[in-house]
Amino acid sequence: MQEEIINTNSEVASEVAPATPAPETSAATDSSTVVDKPSDKRYVRKEVGSSRGAYKGGSRGGRPARPPREKPEFDSKAIDVRRVTRVVSGGRRFSLHVTMIAGDRNGRVGLGTGKATDTQAAMDKALKSAKKNMIRFKMDNKKSIAHEVRAKYDTSEVWITPNKDKGLIAGSSARVILNLAGLANVTAKFHGGTKNKLNNARATMKALSEVSERA
Repeated sequence: MQEEIINTNSEVASEVAPATPAPETSAATDSSTVVDKPSDKRYVRKEVGSSRGAYKGGSRGGRPARPPREKPEFDSKAIDVRRVTRVVSGGRRFSLHVTMIAGDRNGRVGLGTGKATDTQAAMDKALKSAKKNMIRFKMDNKKSIAHEVRAKYDTSEVWITPNKDKGLIAGSSARVILNLAGLANVTAKFHGGTKNKLNNARATMKALSEVSERA
């Protein structure tokens, strides 16, 4: 009796419970499902990246593109920066004195000085003064002067002469002035014995003014 009851129950259970289909585990189906999804994602990411690249510098990604920086008309260099102290009734006042050379390396050069409590302000004043006192040189095709010149300012005395393609031979302030002026085949020598850069620069400018004309 027990065996018959058990068999009957199993038959009823098999009739009532519907047969659930076994999940498909074919290799082709699984592989297509797994591969298609990431490939789509990769394709979408590539499209987004390309659109960002197309709008680089625009409103769609990153900062706006900066305009190209304009090249200054004159190159400049400070040859001397001094700290000046002035004694007044309330104490001491400090300021900066800057000597600057400006030139376009093509026959024009100028010397200027500026004084201010801030370094940048003093340099701006010196550059403005150098542009105001600009002189134009008469150069030959070898970037040299026509003849030798001499000049003296205070205790500084300078001698400048052309050389035969030996390059720029100079020191102190004269080298900076001649370089920014565009002279490449000259020799400069100081005879005064002073190390004051401002006096040496003024003597050099005075000597070069003999072979130049106002810009």
